[in-house]
Amino acid sequence: MEKTTLFDKIWDSHVVKSVPAGPDVFFIDKHFIHEVTSPVAFLNLEKRGIGVKYPYRTIATPDHNVPTIDQDQTIKDKLSRMQVERLRQNCAKYGIELHDLGSAHHGIVHVIGPELGVTQPGMTIVCGDSHTSTHGAFGAIAFGIGTSEVEMVLATQCIMQSKPKKMRISVEGELGKGVTSKDIILYIISKISAAGATGYFVEYAGSAIRNLSMEARMTICNMSIEMGARGGLIAPDETTFAFLKGKQYAPKGKDWDKAVAYWKTLKTDDGAVFDKELHFDAADIEPMITYGTNPGMGIKVKDSIPTTDGMEGSNKKSYLKSLDYMGFQPGEPVKGKQVDYVFVGSCTNGRIEDIRAVAQFVKGKKKADNITAWIVPGSREVEKLAHEEGLVKILEEAGFELRQPGCSACLAMNDDKIPAGKYAVSTSNRNFEGRQGPGARTMLASPLTVAAVAVTGRITDPREVFEN
Repeated sequence: MEKTTLFDKIWDSHVVKSVPAGPDVFFIDKHFIHEVTSPVAFLNLEKRGIGVKYPYRTIATPDHNVPTIDQDQTIKDKLSRMQVERLRQNCAKYGIELHDLGSAHHGIVHVIGPELGVTQPGMTIVCGDSHTSTHGAFGAIAFGIGTSEVEMVLATQCIMQSKPKKMRISVEGELGKGVTSKDIILYIISKISAAGATGYFVEYAGSAIRNLSMEARMTICNMSIEMGARGGLIAPDETTFAFLKGKQYAPKGKDWDKAVAYWKTLKTDDGAVFDKELHFDAADIEPMITYGTNPGMGIKVKDSIPTTDGMEGSNKKSYLKSLDYMGFQPGEPVKGKQVDYVFVGSCTNGRIEDIRAVAQFVKGKKKADNITAWIVPGSREVEKLAHEEGLVKILEEAGFELRQPGCSACLAMNDDKIPAGKYAVSTSNRNFEGRQGPGARTMLASPLTVAAVAVTGRITDPREVFEN
């Protein structure tokens, strides 16, 4: 019997038709939509006189450019207001479930899917958003699509897709003190580059991955796209099942038992072959931070920015351009650099575990005077739990501002922008030029590192603040 990978098992079971020397016609189980990449898709359906084939397979929420204050009031920004209103109209017209602003389950699309139990092992999931790979943490094939593909899924529930190559990244061993899943993924990307997994779908394996919580696994899969991968996934296990049990859309009763029996088959067979295998030692991973303008430009917080030794031509030129944008010099340490903003949130690190970690860290402390500190929950559910658990009180006493759910300062599509020239240490996923606002300088890090920066006012190794 042929040995197959987890990815193969899910992919092959969803192929409706294979086009010779071409892509597969690929069935999609769940389709998430938001206000930015769906309006044109719906408009084109209308022009062509086509309906939505399976409305119940699509779930909507506004998140990218919604305000994170005064969400009960009319949205001031005209474009944002129009996009959110159009999402409401389209969902009403086609009978699509919408978790709107102010509703109990409003939030970032990649946060509410798992919270509701919509995201399940063995599924194929797409969204007009690159960080759809987040859902792969449940043992699903999940990836971002473009607007024309959003239209295709709405109309047919299928997509034309060529099967990617397969990579397995194994991380073995125990993580050290102050090291989180965000550090794992930033470490991996720093080792293989922001293009190191281009053309691949990645399965994460090894004891360090298996020991992670579901929320931590989502952080890992979320940033698969940042190393060029089509997506990332992790085999489901008891941690996955415990997280899903009792969720609103999770199977119930006998259906639950049947589902779990199937989910337990979703693992890579011993001896299955990947196109590429990488191995990392958890003991070598330390708190990480980026210093440049792509997520692959990362170092351990304690280390210095790499020099240009060995670089030539365009590589050296683009490297120096990136450092110039950031206001850094080759060879200098990042530790001790003064910072202006910290941001805890996004589909990478806007979950309740992230907010708990920051609150625990800053309890009884105060943010530095030079720091503006924003905490943005990934959903109304996260916001609710943060209030119930007393985390909001701790954070506000420390000088943090808690905002309402949304993508917020992850990207400059809403009002939560970092001013030009200012430094922000962020738990989000991208540090491109202008990502958090024109001229903003973004450094990516874990929630613990962000908390340490908030308290000290400068780039700090969180382990040093722990020890104090």
